[in-house]
Amino acid sequence: MAPQGKVYRGSVKDFQGFDANQDAEALYNAMKGFGSDKEAILDLITSRSNKQRVEICQAYKSLYGKDLIADLKYELTGKFERLIVSLMRPPAYGDAKEIKDAISGVGTDEKCLIEILASRTNQEIHDLVAAYKDAYGRDLEADIVGDTSGHFKKMLVVLLQGAREEDDVVSEDLVEQDAKDLLEAGELKWGTDEAQFIYILGRRSRQHLRLVFDEYLKIAGKPIERSIRGELSGDFEKLMLAVVKCIRSKAEYFAERLYKAMKGLGTRDNTLIRIMVSRSEIDMLDIREVFRTKYEKSLYNMIKEDTSGEYKKALLKLCGGDDDAAGEFFPEAAQVAYRMWELSAVKVELRGTVQPAGDFNDDGDAQVLRKAMKGLGTDEGAIIEVVTKRSNAQRQQIIKAYKAHYGRDLMADLKSELSGSLAKLILGLMLTPAQYDAKQLRKAVEGAGTDESVLIEIMATRNNQEIRAINEAYQEAYHKSLEDDLSSDTSGHFKRILVSLALGNRDEGPENLTQAHEDAKVVAETLKLADVSSNDSSDSLETRFLSILCTRSYPHLRRVFQEFIKMTNHDVEHAIKKRMSGDVRDAFVAIVRSVKNKPAFFADKLYKSMKGAGTDERTLTRIMISRSEIDLFNIRGEFIDLFDKSLHHMIEKDTSGDYRKALLALCGGED
Repeated sequence: MAPQGKVYRGSVKDFQGFDANQDAEALYNAMKGFGSDKEAILDLITSRSNKQRVEICQAYKSLYGKDLIADLKYELTGKFERLIVSLMRPPAYGDAKEIKDAISGVGTDEKCLIEILASRTNQEIHDLVAAYKDAYGRDLEADIVGDTSGHFKKMLVVLLQGAREEDDVVSEDLVEQDAKDLLEAGELKWGTDEAQFIYILGRRSRQHLRLVFDEYLKIAGKPIERSIRGELSGDFEKLMLAVVKCIRSKAEYFAERLYKAMKGLGTRDNTLIRIMVSRSEIDMLDIREVFRTKYEKSLYNMIKEDTSGEYKKALLKLCGGDDDAAGEFFPEAAQVAYRMWELSAVKVELRGTVQPAGDFNDDGDAQVLRKAMKGLGTDEGAIIEVVTKRSNAQRQQIIKAYKAHYGRDLMADLKSELSGSLAKLILGLMLTPAQYDAKQLRKAVEGAGTDESVLIEIMATRNNQEIRAINEAYQEAYHKSLEDDLSSDTSGHFKRILVSLALGNRDEGPENLTQAHEDAKVVAETLKLADVSSNDSSDSLETRFLSILCTRSYPHLRRVFQEFIKMTNHDVEHAIKKRMSGDVRDAFVAIVRSVKNKPAFFADKLYKSMKGAGTDERTLTRIMISRSEIDLFNIRGEFIDLFDKSLHHMIEKDTSGDYRKALLALCGGED
């Protein structure tokens, strides 16, 4: 159960009125005769704590002279049998069995080794080593050394010592030194000093390492996870990432493991069983909360959709309940959300993937483009090479040189020679950023229907200077104001949001803590009024949000959203999703995500443009063009962090021909 002074966060508790002999008899009767009463078995075993199950095993042996686990194995089959039998073992013996299975036979289940050894406490590691020796008469370290190799083996051996520092008193000087040592061992070194990573990540206390990771982000301009992905490889990389994730939040680590075990076709039942059993009396409630927060569906519902029969019933009992109210937070999830806002405030250098070309010659480039389009056929490769490898300012010079040299309009020639997706991409790159955004906005509002998603994406993510430039470009190109078109093509609170953003008058100053607290109170009060109907439109949820979300500076809003979590145990994004709907909800969520992590917002949009059947080329093209000189390098980093695959790889897989070639040139490399 929970250590003294700590709130118990498991889903399985001691059964009140427990009687080991009575339970042993009930199980014997459930397995007696032809067939077995599986319902009775799962109901009893999933509602007893592990300590009580061990007592039942002993009582069963005393009463009937038989081994309860052996009888359960004989009577039950498949995944249900594996789950029930796993529940009967003490935790250390359960871990020992999992590791023995992982290293026995042909091949090694490295993911199992990583999960167990990266997540267990010192005491749990010591108990595991002793249980392995007792159960199999073998030395666990010797077996792992014999079955693994390289730096992966070295880190596993370090973790097997169960010698992580446990002192919560942290030295600021040592934090700074460790962060600096990690940076010098990886990013600043030719090659990588893996030993330094192993020593620091394998030995330092959790509290110390959390501060080291924060310091590393400040001095490296990127999270430690991204450096590990760049500097390490293979199973060693996966192990170190798992250690970092467990240091940050074990609940989040296990929530992610459970989600991946069930998403897509097929279920990784061994992983699902192992985690549901091993965490049921430790932190299952925290895992459930983080799962719902991160994936916007409850763990309970995902298990329900992905499994069947008695196996499903037993897993759902271990889960302990359905968290179907998205946005409701408990301590662990609230801490994770608060920390995300804290991390978002750390200044990170934004980098594009397209840089000005060295030794630039506008007249020479104009000649290359003219030659590529003259005569029969078009040399698309030459056009892509020039246009994607020049900055936007350089492209504007090429347009002028082309006109001066040939008396022709380069844009008109490109439009005549190119077609389809490639034409849209190349022509978009030749416009100035403001002209391109203005054109996208115009397309979104003209004709039948409005593309609200484009309006939201552009208006919610551009800074004041960019918005003002868009307004000028829009007026010049279409001889009417952007504000007028937005007003005539949208309505209600959505119109008010867009018009407010179109003014380009967001505050640009630092946070004001006193004002942030008051703003958070307004947001919290408004959310409480969300379900109360009112005839006074000035008190509506959208109006109360609008003045804060559309006019406050980004640093100030980050503080507002942190204060909001402290007041309510809710995250503002999830609260908005729960209490709002339609375009208003989508606009406010886009603003919140842009404030939190703009590159991550665009990474998510890029992923959704390519996942599943078909490709949303309009969104893909628009983001690749508009972010190529601003933060596309950062977007690439967020993409691989979020989706475990690179943007380059996904573009390569999802597009084709010259369009793909041009997109990959803009992407700027494989991560």
